[in-house]
Amino acid sequence: MSLVEVKGVSKRFGGLTAVSDVDLTVKAGEVHCLIGPNGAGKSTLFKLIVGLFPPTSGSILFDSADITAERPYARVQRGMSIKMQAPSVFKELPVLQNIQIALQERCSGAERAREEERLLDLLNLTQDRDKMAGALSHGQQQWLEIGMALALRPRLLLLDEPTAGMSPEETFKTGELIKSFNAGGMTVLVVEHDMAFVRQIAQRVTVLHLGKIFARGSLEAILQDQQVAEIYLGKTHAH
Repeated sequence: MSLVEVKGVSKRFGGLTAVSDVDLTVKAGEVHCLIGPNGAGKSTLFKLIVGLFPPTSGSILFDSADITAERPYARVQRGMSIKMQAPSVFKELPVLQNIQIALQERCSGAERAREEERLLDLLNLTQDRDKMAGALSHGQQQWLEIGMALALRPRLLLLDEPTAGMSPEETFKTGELIKSFNAGGMTVLVVEHDMAFVRQIAQRVTVLHLGKIFARGSLEAILQDQQVAEIYLGKTHAH
């Protein structure tokens, strides 16, 4: 069952074609990684899926509904939740209050209190609940923001380079966190270039290169693809 279908989508900025005639399917219940060297068009494609850019041509479906022309908030109402690359937590507010703000649309009272505890526990931030979000480590701020995206109980969680700037240990913990959401049935689409992290979490992989689909398939098939290794050499080694 496809949750997201991108059909023949292109995006041009003046004379530059950032994404060219891309087809991408994200199946319900999978962790799908979108990888490729810098400048491959990954972030542009991500922004097309979440509605931050309109496509120049092609269409985007979410759960069989055509959302090509919908604004980002309408896509969120359908069940998409997004975490962009730079953390955008409320740094001058405590951790718990950040979670409360994210939950306020969806639940209140005892249900909200339960959800607060569940998310703090999931993110390993229970002991930091009263700390100002700005005082957390970079990795913890990223986890808090993932938690805020999860507060919507989305059907599709979209993460743009969630491990950027993290230590190897934080990166590994982030991978385990993503696997735990997925085990609970959530579909996750991750834009990433760290191959060790992709190996940890991906079930299926789509490789973009120069704005086009270069390869796609299971993680094993992609890791064994000599051409994929070559486009990464000098960027991120795919051995």
